[in-house]
Amino acid sequence: MRKSGSMRREKDSLGEIAVPAAAYYGAQTQRAVQNYPISGLRVSPFLVRAAGCVKKAAAQTNGAAGRLPPKVAAAIAEAADDVISLKLLDQFVVDAFQSGAGVSFHMNVNEVVANRAIEILGGRRGDYAVVHPNDQVNLGQSTNDVVPTAMRLAALMLLREAEPVFREAVRALRAKADEFEGVIKAGRTHMMDAVPLTLGQEFGGYASAIERAANAVRESSAHLRALGIGASAVGTGVNTFSGYREEVVRRLRDLTALDLQPAPDLFEATQSLAPFAILSGALKALALECIRVGNDFRLLSSGPVTGLGEIRLPALQPGSSIMPGKVNPVMPEMLAMVGFQVVGNDAAISLAVQAGQLELNVMMPLVAHNLLQSLQILPNAIGAFTTKCVAGVAADAERCRRYAESTPALATILDTVCGYQKAAEIVKRSLAGGKSIRETALELGYVTREQAEKLLSPEALIRPEGKRRAR
Repeated sequence: MRKSGSMRREKDSLGEIAVPAAAYYGAQTQRAVQNYPISGLRVSPFLVRAAGCVKKAAAQTNGAAGRLPPKVAAAIAEAADDVISLKLLDQFVVDAFQSGAGVSFHMNVNEVVANRAIEILGGRRGDYAVVHPNDQVNLGQSTNDVVPTAMRLAALMLLREAEPVFREAVRALRAKADEFEGVIKAGRTHMMDAVPLTLGQEFGGYASAIERAANAVRESSAHLRALGIGASAVGTGVNTFSGYREEVVRRLRDLTALDLQPAPDLFEATQSLAPFAILSGALKALALECIRVGNDFRLLSSGPVTGLGEIRLPALQPGSSIMPGKVNPVMPEMLAMVGFQVVGNDAAISLAVQAGQLELNVMMPLVAHNLLQSLQILPNAIGAFTTKCVAGVAADAERCRRYAESTPALATILDTVCGYQKAAEIVKRSLAGGKSIRETALELGYVTREQAEKLLSPEALIRPEGKRRAR
């Protein structure tokens, strides 16, 4: 290693290359920076943190087994702590779209940990005689087991942060369902008038849909808890020792407080990225429900004069640069855009997961980038939608009631009195004559006044099974 001005010269298996003198990364990372000026996007900080966890657990395991000198093992573990805490995040400079399997990212990790460990031991960055990125930081490891293990850890840590957000969204929707229990409104199917229900029933349906989808996300994460660390290059565990993988997993369990186990089949764990597709599919389903619910919020709040106007959303910001006083449903709009992105991410992940060959799927960087983005943006969007929209939504009970009392779908209850054909005639006459269903039915003589009083009210339709009625 030679220094020249603000650069230092490092050597790898391809020869010498100039590296910034102050950088903690080294030759292989520098080559990747030059090779992949693709997107300007960097690897997720969550993946960086997770990779630091793997390096610490491996160093401690190798140190305890006498495969690393104690001082070197301790220095690597301390350097890995700096990676885990993201103190060195600016040193992870490889583009998100990079070499297959994430070799460039993995060497970025190895070099940063090595150079920080060298510094801890009193050496100079780039002096790999003190701590070597391949021979010591990466001892008993391969990109092929480190990167998918780090992907699993990062996803599980993000899911742990997301679960309270999902629960709060369900709680907020259920609270509004209780609040709106007595607000009777017209139902709509095919975007046309349908029999009445309560706004509370509608919101209760939203809560149940989000809860079910969020539960599916949580359940899908079980597939990520089996770690392939120790598989090494192809699943045989070459360059590891008996008990290595169990001990690394045990240390990772202690370090992350996650429920982790060694994968039962290291060859399958190396070949297949299907667990990530399963989680991504569940996230897509949750995103689709969020898009649907958000779109209903936009429909129900449309107006304020010419739309449905059954609910009012919190006014968060001016909605037009030209139309004074306009306020838009910005949080449902944001939620939809995030949902679209998650759906697109899932499509990319699906293509990547089927693209593996033989002993390895090299599309890991793409899967990691898209999955971790979905796990970050979807909970953030749901959290913002919950606090800034759901929590403040209000009902226009008077308008809801007016729609419910005037909908021709009230005639549905008359099917059991005068039959479907006569009820349909009542609806046609009502719409043509501008009279209510009640007035028209009485004029035609198809119901008695007593029947009309008993049957032709929204309350008669919202809970025909006899459950608690709306107030």
